[in-house]
Amino acid sequence: MSEYVLKLTGISKFFGGVKALQNVHLEVKKGEIHALLGENGAGKSTLMKILSGVYQPDAGRIEIEGKTVQFSSPQAAKEAGIGIIFQEFSLVPYLTVAQNIFLGRELKTKFGTLDNKQMREVAQERLKSFGVRIEPNTVVNKLSIAQQQFVEITKAVTDKVTILILDEPTATLTPNEVTQLFLLMRRLQKQGVSMIFISHHMDDVFQIADRVTCLRDGQYIGTKDVSEVSTDELIQMMVGRTVDQEFPQKPDYSVIEKHPVCLDATLSRGKGYVPQHLVLHEGEILGLSGLVGAGRTELIRAIIGAEKAVGKRILVNGKEVRINTPYDALRCGIGYVPEDRKTQGVILPFSILDNVVLSMLRKTAMAHGVWVNRKGNKVVCERQRKSLAIKTPSITQKVENLSGGNQQKVVIGKWLATDCKILIFDEPTRGIDVGAKAEIYELLRDLVKKNVSVILISSELPEIVGLSDRVLVMRGDRIVAELAGNGIESGEIMKYATGGKRNG
Repeated sequence: MSEYVLKLTGISKFFGGVKALQNVHLEVKKGEIHALLGENGAGKSTLMKILSGVYQPDAGRIEIEGKTVQFSSPQAAKEAGIGIIFQEFSLVPYLTVAQNIFLGRELKTKFGTLDNKQMREVAQERLKSFGVRIEPNTVVNKLSIAQQQFVEITKAVTDKVTILILDEPTATLTPNEVTQLFLLMRRLQKQGVSMIFISHHMDDVFQIADRVTCLRDGQYIGTKDVSEVSTDELIQMMVGRTVDQEFPQKPDYSVIEKHPVCLDATLSRGKGYVPQHLVLHEGEILGLSGLVGAGRTELIRAIIGAEKAVGKRILVNGKEVRINTPYDALRCGIGYVPEDRKTQGVILPFSILDNVVLSMLRKTAMAHGVWVNRKGNKVVCERQRKSLAIKTPSITQKVENLSGGNQQKVVIGKWLATDCKILIFDEPTRGIDVGAKAEIYELLRDLVKKNVSVILISSELPEIVGLSDRVLVMRGDRIVAELAGNGIESGEIMKYATGGKRNG
């Protein structure tokens, strides 16, 4: 028998005249954790959708355990032992863990009614076998993101999966949760399950994967043993060029701290919430750091009026303003690039053009705001497409058809088009490849050179340390420390974030 449980050979896929994949290969061994890398738009998702029966290939062959197969639907792929965990979970939030695990294939009593007791017992046994401590009666929307991910995996493996695809499974997890996930993956590996692991986090790839395959521009570049390849070599394979992993050079903070204050915010979000004070200088990148759940996003959303605040005093360029809604914030020159770009940042079925000009329609409208200035909007959108290097055949392309990195660029382009002087970026590089990350890092530095001020929320410490001129560390909904210039160090940030130290 072949050592490979899966072989994809010469896979090609075209959408209209656009090449998504051309002559791509992938071979996965039994019980192997195989990483799949590539920039956004490299073809990873398209390849996995072909493997899981969502798309049909235009050319090529799929073999499972030596037998050629064709999947006419996701159900056909499922029956062949292929499971997939997408970045966006498919769980029903108001059903229990057990109900989700058996959704669509519920166990029944001899009378034809649902056998809830049996489903709970089987779910409990399965969760326990994976070392997952979750009560099967728990409603899914009460679980953490990591716990929901474990339920997704349990649901997939309950279907006797032999090949499991995990698409960016660590993107929203804390370091401890990543460790838990990797323990679960190792247990599955020992049980003979093969896994395809898609990630943009190089550390995760080197920690969990056995081999790695790289795609670039829809083409197969190569496969390497993880133990025999370096990070720089993988990046070279992914992007076809050397990407400087160092961040753009920072200016001297002693100069920045003398710049005028463009935002001065003091607010309290409710009873028991200690009032917080945040100051942002013109041309500064202010990092907001802390563990997941520290209250970073909530603080910013309260400032821009997306969440309620009991007491709030906001000064923009020294003048007190009222910000009760995000539209009020926009009128004050404050833009917000949200963490969840798919639900809060863009309207997926809309075109790139419609998304980019969405926040400035009143500004560009003709005839007293009655008519849309389509010609002017196209000029604005084309300018953003070129400056952000959005990969698309046309600005009329639907955003849902773009890669994650290009979707993020559309969100950024929408706010740059408004000429906001204060931009808030919440996890701007989450789920984005190293090449696109480098572009966004350069973009942030270019913005502050033009006297735009940036607030950066990021869970990636290297990003906070490498980009921020000053850092506010949060813990328990409070700002507990402020670090600036050369005092910004990973160790110091973690001490404050985890409670090892307190400010003052």
